[in-house]
Amino acid sequence: MPTKEVGRYSVTYLQILDESGIVDKELEPVLTKDQLLFLYKTMVQARKLDAKMISMQRQGRLGTFAPVKGQEASQVASAMALDQDDWMFPAFREAAAYLARGTDMKGILLYNRGSEEGNRTPQGQNNFMVAIPVASQIPHAVGCAMAMTIKKEQAACLVYFGDGATSEGDFHESLNFAGVYKAPVVFLCQNNQWAISVPRQRQTASATLAQKAIAYGFAGIQVDGNDALAVYAATKNALDKAKQGGGPTLIECITYRMEMHTTADDPSKYRSDEEVKAWEAKDPIKRFKVYLQQKNLWDERQEAKLQQDVDAEIEKAVQDAEAVPKRRVDEMFNYTFAELSPRLQEERDTARRYQIL
Repeated sequence: MPTKEVGRYSVTYLQILDESGIVDKELEPVLTKDQLLFLYKTMVQARKLDAKMISMQRQGRLGTFAPVKGQEASQVASAMALDQDDWMFPAFREAAAYLARGTDMKGILLYNRGSEEGNRTPQGQNNFMVAIPVASQIPHAVGCAMAMTIKKEQAACLVYFGDGATSEGDFHESLNFAGVYKAPVVFLCQNNQWAISVPRQRQTASATLAQKAIAYGFAGIQVDGNDALAVYAATKNALDKAKQGGGPTLIECITYRMEMHTTADDPSKYRSDEEVKAWEAKDPIKRFKVYLQQKNLWDERQEAKLQQDVDAEIEKAVQDAEAVPKRRVDEMFNYTFAELSPRLQEERDTARRYQIL
């Protein structure tokens, strides 16, 4: 049977700052000193807040949550590429992205203490709320992006998810809509190698996750997710393209979850210490610190002060969050819709009637 080639496709890989701190000068993005220092300081904030929250959870002062350690570059650098009018759609591990977008630590702590007030988007921030069900935030992002097109707004959406989400129907349906309607949305997959205890190689037979975009008619790129410069450059390029009518992009950030999936998980049951140590050598924060030092933008005196300042900031946020009185369950309805539907009103009234705490 005669055949003909109907297409040929490829996926590129981007790395600008390697594990030893060596930078590709030709690909290095143009960032100001303030932007570079903000990027580093926010990554440090996220990691130290992570450690404090794990300690608090073990003490019974916080509920179950998903640590971000190891994925700081994938989140902070990408969120930094957003303009104020752009929208950010997180999953459930995006504390670092929230910090980069201006959410204060108190709000993050309040949410993880069980107060829905902490999940309320502060005025002036185009950040969606936490989405716990896997991949459920992806259709929201595409819908928002499609609405922007209809309203002729010059803005875009950035949505975060993990490698496990690429096995969900929401992921595929969303990419299909985005491709057909050329929605101004950037899909950022943080491939941290594990969907709870399911390894990446059991998630899909595809050589990359980035190539899944090709089936839906747009570009996918694989990026060193522990390289803050590469993540920023890829995200900025994708956002600019989206705003210019070029449609969506799927970015696969190759990174690693250094801690447990959530504080209810024990990763020692399914992965080796050797694997973790191998990824520790690729630490995004250590790598970026070396980069700043080589540019004469950072020294150990500044480092010591930063560590001290962040510790103090975290302690203040903890005190402020724990000073907030325990909330009633019915208060969660205050942060859903401007006007409650009859069904939600009924649920709220039931909670009040039985004084559910």
